Amino acid sequence: MSTASVPLPNWINYALLPLINLLLAFLVSGFVVWVIGEDPVEALKLMLQGALGRGEGIGFTLFYATSFIFTGLSVAVAFHAGLFNIGSEGQAYVGGLGAALAALALDHYVPWYVTMPFAILGGALFGAGWALIPAWLQAKRGSHIVITTIMFNFIGASLMVYLLVNVLRVPGKMAPETRTFLEGGQLPKLDGLMSLLGMKLGAAPFNVSFLIALLMCFLVWVLIWRTKFGYEMRTLGLSRSAAAYAGVPYVRTVILTMLISGGLAGMMSLNPVLGASARLQVEFVGGAGFVGIAVSLMGRSHPLGIILAAILFGILYQGGAELSFDMPNITRDMIVVIQGLVILFAGALEYMFRPAIVRVYQQFVKA
Repeated sequence: MSTASVPLPNWINYALLPLINLLLAFLVSGFVVWVIGEDPVEALKLMLQGALGRGEGIGFTLFYATSFIFTGLSVAVAFHAGLFNIGSEGQAYVGGLGAALAALALDHYVPWYVTMPFAILGGALFGAGWALIPAWLQAKRGSHIVITTIMFNFIGASLMVYLLVNVLRVPGKMAPETRTFLEGGQLPKLDGLMSLLGMKLGAAPFNVSFLIALLMCFLVWVLIWRTKFGYEMRTLGLSRSAAAYAGVPYVRTVILTMLISGGLAGMMSLNPVLGASARLQVEFVGGAGFVGIAVSLMGRSHPLGIILAAILFGILYQGGAELSFDMPNITRDMIVVIQGLVILFAGALEYMFRPAIVRVYQQFVKA
């Protein structure tokens, strides 16, 4: 029997294998840091201190992680149905338009907690709408979802630039952005939560969207493992022919899955648009859609794993920014290299150690 088909306990699949790959990624990263003349142990210490050493650093780490949770869930939902959604970046971008329109329409009249449900709905609907055409092309015309979604990233970015420059820009201002939302259109920071932990949030834009992201993790878990539609998604993801034999409607399942996936990506915009900058700006997504692919792969497309992987990448983002200040030789580009190594070993090479672990596990079971 091939080692790829040997069943392993969940603690090996979802904990041990990712941990080994992560450790190897950091070992290789440490070697790169050593080659350029810096102490890798000191670099790791500075990175962890910058990301987790004080309340403000933790706030920034969780702020970044919030965006990655949304986009990681977006990729994971599609992946369970055998679809590889590369378009979370564009779906989040267009979703920001829906969330911003809700804030612009309501912030004069109602408090934030009334605006928030409409912003969630707007972001989800606009993100889902941007995923609809690639979903229809895949389901009805056989166009590959990877190609169509990645092309729609560029179309979405161009559309948003046009709208921000020619339609939504404040008259008399050069910056391509909407007006600043009033308090009724801003998601409040989670200062109280940090205070309970004895820390100060400082300037970190850690906000209520983190709690929304955790709620979405629970709802995605319910959807995929506790509903009939989730079972149909997983069946289609495992075998399209088996799904057809079981009566799973292919077109409906693909389109609904992609709508949910796009909606989750669109909701990512709540974090930077309503929670941080309080306005819609160019390039607010900042690559979070693509990081979501790595987060989903590393988290094994499970909501709990996605939370942990998102926090890891939040640490890399925040800790890396702090590290580049304390160690000038380690530039921002070097931090991107470290992130790339984590993605390489946790994603593309995730099963590199599986054959050896399978052999050790089989010997242990026989003994």
